[in-house]
Amino acid sequence: MKLPVTLRALGYRNFQLFFGGQLISLVGTWMQNVAQAWLVYRLTGSSALLGAVGFVGQIPVFLLAPVGGIVADRYSRRNIVVATQTASMLLAFAMAALTLSGAVRIWEIFVLASLLGVTNSFDIPARQAFIVGMVDKRDLMNAIALNSSMFNVSRVIGPAVAGILVASIGEGWCFFANGASFLAVIAGLLLMRVERREAPAQTTSSLSQVLEGFRFVIRNPPVHLILILLGIVSLTGMPYTVLMPVFADRILHGGPKALGELSSVAGVDALAAALLLAGAARAQQPNTLTGAERQAG
Repeated sequence: MKLPVTLRALGYRNFQLFFGGQLISLVGTWMQNVAQAWLVYRLTGSSALLGAVGFVGQIPVFLLAPVGGIVADRYSRRNIVVATQTASMLLAFAMAALTLSGAVRIWEIFVLASLLGVTNSFDIPARQAFIVGMVDKRDLMNAIALNSSMFNVSRVIGPAVAGILVASIGEGWCFFANGASFLAVIAGLLLMRVERREAPAQTTSSLSQVLEGFRFVIRNPPVHLILILLGIVSLTGMPYTVLMPVFADRILHGGPKALGELSSVAGVDALAAALLLAGAARAQQPNTLTGAERQAG
C-alpha cells in the first residue's frame, strides 16, 4: 500500500516499531512530567523547588551528553537504548511505589529526577543516532519530522490524561502508567532486525573526541548559531513550564486538571509545524525512490 507523502518513513519496518513504541512511551513520559511537577508543588508549595527539581533533571544531560555520544559511537545503539529505557522504566516504578505508599519525600524526588537525567544523557544521543540507520537517506528528513510529530502528539495527549488522573486518583498512578508504557518501546526495539555495526577503530582518546566535537561546532557558523539560538530559547523561554503548577493553582484556580490542559495546549502548534515539515521534507524530492519502494518493487 502506498503511504501518503507525510508518512513515507513509516514504510520501513524498524521505523514502524520504533514509532509505535515511542509514541506510547512518550505519552507516559509527559504524564510523569505533569504528575511530578504537581507532586512537588503539592508537597512544598514552592516555585523555587519546582525549578530546582527541573534543574537536577536537566543538568546531567548538559554535562554528560558528549560522553553519551561517544558511547553511542562505540557500542550497539539498540542495546544502549534498550538499557536506558529499562532504567527509565525502573525509575518510574520506583517513583510510583513511593508515591502510592504515601512515603515519598522531596529529597527522593530530587534523587530520582537526577538519576533520570543521567539516564537521558546516554539515551538521547543513542536514540537520535539510531533513527539515522532505520530509513534510507532520502527519507531521513521525513523520519526526523515524523519523530518530532510523535513527540508533540504525545505532548498533547499525555498532559491532558495526567491532569484528569492526578485530579481523580493521584500522581502515583501516572508514574505507574509511565513505567508500564516503557514495555511497548522495549518490545519494539527487541523486535527490530538490526544489522551488526562494526565500531570504528579508535585512534584518539575520548577526551580528544569531545574536544573535536566542540571545535567542529565552533568552526561551522550555521551549527553554532543554531546552538546559541536553542540555548537562548531554553534559558529565557522554556522555564515557563516550571511555573505552570503555580499558575494553574494560584491564578486559574484549576488544580492539576488545569495544569494538564495548559501543558497540552503548548504542544498543538508544535505538532502542526512538525506535520507540515514532514510533508515538505519529502515534497522537495518528488522524483526519487525510497528504500521501501525499491524493496516493494
